[in-house]
Amino acid sequence: MLGIVFSTKEEAQPFLNKYERGRFDGIGEGESEHDNTCLVSIIGVGKIKATLRTERLFSNYKLEKIIHGGTCTALVEEFEVGAIMAVSQVFEGDRIELSAPTYPRMPLTVPFDGIQEGTLVTQDHTVQGATELSYWQRIADVSDMVGYAVAYVAATHGVPCHIVKVVSGQMGVEDKELRKTLTTCYNKLSEFLLGSIDLLLD
Repeated sequence: MLGIVFSTKEEAQPFLNKYERGRFDGIGEGESEHDNTCLVSIIGVGKIKATLRTERLFSNYKLEKIIHGGTCTALVEEFEVGAIMAVSQVFEGDRIELSAPTYPRMPLTVPFDGIQEGTLVTQDHTVQGATELSYWQRIADVSDMVGYAVAYVAATHGVPCHIVKVVSGQMGVEDKELRKTLTTCYNKLSEFLLGSIDLLLD
């Protein structure tokens, strides 16, 4: 079974509206639904929720592959707002100062053609100031609050994980039409995931 994991109901909603004619539309945060092919779950925002709820998915279901879809914030200009990107490497950013990090960087396979690939840093804290932003720009392309946790749990279970993100903003840049931007991003994410299910099931 393929696991499709979102962070929020808002990110998932366009997908839920269309997949299997809205059959899974009623699920909320912390809930899952499945058919014979796919399990869809909304795990919430933050590394703790993501870790615990992803672990619960693996305890309750036999997942052969998992994909996390969501939004991210670009750290570099090469990743424009609205762009779909696949994560080829992910690492945990809140404990990066440790000389021997507890949570190592992880490479992820990218089965998709024709989209940008980049490095994701997952961190609960927000980037403060130009100096810190410059630091992260040297080692990552985009940032989120969930991706590493999903990938880490999947790795402990020996299950392949893919991460697809839509860039919903640029770090430190105000978007006066944020709601409109997010709606567009959620729809793009839905279209991409719906079009990729057959590929992911192979």
